Amino acid sequence: MKRELSGWFSPALQKEMPIVAYGDYGFALLLVPTAAADYLEYERFQLMETLAPYINGGKLRIFSINSINNESWLNNEIAGEHKAIRQNQFNEYVFNEVIPFIKINTSNETPIITCGASFGALHSMNLFLKRPDLINGVIAMSGVYDLTEYTKGFYDDQVYFNSPAHYVPNLSDDWYLHNIRRSDHIHILTGSGDYEDPQASRNFSGILNGKGINHQLDIWGHEWKHDWPTWRAMLPAYLEHQF
Repeated sequence: MKRELSGWFSPALQKEMPIVAYGDYGFALLLVPTAAADYLEYERFQLMETLAPYINGGKLRIFSINSINNESWLNNEIAGEHKAIRQNQFNEYVFNEVIPFIKINTSNETPIITCGASFGALHSMNLFLKRPDLINGVIAMSGVYDLTEYTKGFYDDQVYFNSPAHYVPNLSDDWYLHNIRRSDHIHILTGSGDYEDPQASRNFSGILNGKGINHQLDIWGHEWKHDWPTWRAMLPAYLEHQF
């Protein structure tokens, strides 16, 4: 499997941000890490080994980035307002730096699908919904879509605008709705086992239904826990049957 490490000093985040790419061809899958993890997390937990047949077969090319959650919502040393600022800087990093990097290394026509597990699912969904003109879909695994689950009681406009469960019910802009609705790949997946929250997925699915946004909700059984064996099973299953 082809593997390339890269990175640059991010103007948005004012720090070095590494990125790793796997494969040569296919649509681009942009992986967002779980809570406090880094750009190599999915590799460490053997997800790349599981996805190797699809990567080597040219179905997809994967790009995996660092999170900054330890500098935002998981940082207990700073005020909520500063956590929100850092979140918005992360969004700008993805939109203005990562997406162009992917396009340069693929093509302008290559579809980009965001994907993440746990906290990465929320970020992946939020990134897609904010810029459906740049991102073509999302695979969200074992997520909650209410950012206040992570904000320790803090709430302001920036929490609202980064919390899909809050802003989607009020979304009325025709441009956003048109671009979101045209996606064929909005996938919400969850298990029902230990530490999973399938009701969070059901609730967000209901919100999308209320806005006429076509999507797929897939709730797996109680044997599927909030853990890597679940995600190593889920993602290949969707790549095999949905893409």
